[in-house]
Formats: sequence, C-alpha cells, structure tokens
Amino acid sequence: MEFSDSRCFALWGNNKIGWVHSEGENGAGGVLSMSHKEVFEYRSHVKGRGYIGVTGVHTKLNCICNIVNVSIEERKGVRGFSSQKREIRDFNEFIDKNVLVELPLVGKKFTWYKSDGSAKSRLDRFLVSMEWLQLWPLSKQYIQPREVSDHCAVVSKSWVKDWGPRPFKTIDAWLLESGFKDLVKSKWNNYEVQGNRMFRLKEKLKLLKGDLKEWNRCVFGNLEESKRRIVMEIEKLDVRDVECDLLEDENLIRLELLSQRKVVEKKLESLNRQKARSTWLKHEDSNSKFYHSMIRWRKLRNEVKGVEIDNQWCEEPDSVRKEAKRVFEQRFMVLGLVTWTSNIFQRR
Repeated sequence: MEFSDSRCFALWGNNKIGWVHSEGENGAGGVLSMSHKEVFEYRSHVKGRGYIGVTGVHTKLNCICNIVNVSIEERKGVRGFSSQKREIRDFNEFIDKNVLVELPLVGKKFTWYKSDGSAKSRLDRFLVSMEWLQLWPLSKQYIQPREVSDHCAVVSKSWVKDWGPRPFKTIDAWLLESGFKDLVKSKWNNYEVQGNRMFRLKEKLKLLKGDLKEWNRCVFGNLEESKRRIVMEIEKLDVRDVECDLLEDENLIRLELLSQRKVVEKKLESLNRQKARSTWLKHEDSNSKFYHSMIRWRKLRNEVKGVEIDNQWCEEPDSVRKEAKRVFEQRFMVLGLVTWTSNIFQRR
C-alpha cells in the first residue's frame, strides 16, 4: 500500500501530523509511524525491513524521544502457533540490548486478521525505554478496530484513572520487626464486630488495615530515612574516634548502631525484592534508575486495566467496580456460599 500526505491526513483526522513509512515485502510487513507535529518535533529517522526508528523532541516536556515501530510475526493459524525462530531470537536480543520493555496491552491480542478468519497475527507493539516509564508510568497500548486495512492501528496512551483508595498490602519487611506478630494478634483479638462470619472478617481486616498503617508510619518508619540517620550517627562517632579515643559507652553505642544498620538493610532488601520480584536483584544495584523503572513497569503490568462488558472494553472505575461486584456475587450465589449481598466494591 502506498502512502501520501492526503492518505495519512485522512487516517489521522487532520493535517497536523508527520509520518514515516517503511515498505514491506510482497505486501506484508510494512510499518507506518505517525506523530502530532504540535507535540512531537521530528529530527531524524532510521528504517529497514520491519522497523522504523524516529527521533524527535517532545515539545511540551522539551526532551528527546526515540520512537521505535517494530513488526515481527507471532502468527496463529488454524493448525496452531508457528513462528520463525531466528526472527524471534533476533527480536528478543534487540529488546535486551536496548533495555526496552513492552507496554501492557489493552483489548485484542492481535493486530492483523486474515479476511477469511483462518489466521491472525501480532505484528506491532510499543517498546519503551526506562526513561519513558519515568515520564509516563501509566502508559498502555490500545489496539484499535480495523478500518481501512486488515491491520489494526495501535495507539499508546497514558491516562490517570481515579480508582479510589488503594488496596492494602502486607509488607514482608514488617515480619522482620520485633513484636509485629504479637501486635497483629493482640489487635485482632480485641476487635469487637457483630454480624455473620464473612462480614466480621471483612470489618476486622478493615480495622487492622488502619492500625497497621498507623503503626507503619509511627513505629516502623521510613527505612531509607532510618538508614541515613544511622549512617550519619556512625559517621560522627568514626570522626570522633579519629580525633580522640571513644569512651566505652560510645563504643557500645557505635556497635549498636552498626547492628541497627544491618537490620535496616535487611528490611530494605526484603522490601525492594517484594516490589521488583526480579532474580537479578541479587546481583544488581537496587539504587539504579533501571531498578526503580522495573518496579513501575511491574506495577503497570499487574494492575487491572479494565473489563469487557457486553463485548465492549471499559476502563471507567465505577463501571469496572460494578461489574466485578456482579461477577463475584453471581459466582458465590451459584456455589451456594453466600446468601447476602456484599458492598465491598462500593467506594468509600
């Protein structure tokens, strides 16, 4: 398919765009990259079989952006999955070498459909750098409906949705704190809640959540800040030790601080491992930008992005919440496990 300004303007909806096209082979594998001129100022591009790389400036943030469009086949035919092993290997090496991650996919799984429905393929995807995730941590890729081609356009968006209060999560590092388990047991046994068992469980968990958040803020504290404070105290004693010998009490204080630093570092390691869930954490620097970007990427991958309601994709929090409530109520009712209606999905 040949492309021109008029065709691209029609696809985009106005003439405020720039575009780069890479021809495919035998009518397949072509790539078209378009961007809004008022947001993205084009500088240069490279292209080849199955890929386009465009460099420009994001005019609102005044930062350099490299946008890569890649086409690689992951085809599913009537006889099952088949793919070119060499192409997939080269593609994975390209991702690893450039430290790129794929944005979470919303909607359909494939971007190309054969007219008779006998085959479908995933040809296009958004790959972003760690710097991109730092600027737009909520980015996702959306596969659009087929219109003028047997290919579906893929759009990247970064939307902020208000899902209400965040769900409560237990932090593994809390278990390393002396007295934590006794605190939980004491709080749990002292809660007085009336109602059936499921209602009591929900309300007691809600009360425990509030108490643990308060304990985390007042007792457990900020681990990074605690570590900095301990290191500064040790440094003061080390400097004093150079100037003159420390007193016996001061030596004991320094030993205690060193012991506290080890405990805090162990808690930080546990916390970081829980956030990242990556095996390389044992060997890599947890203070690197790559590490913190991987934490953001993992959160983005694991979050609930939306649900399909009546064959229509929906991301509105209220609608998603209502649909989740309906599905769980229906399943529990069918199993005969509950005979009451819960309001746990209602926003408060």
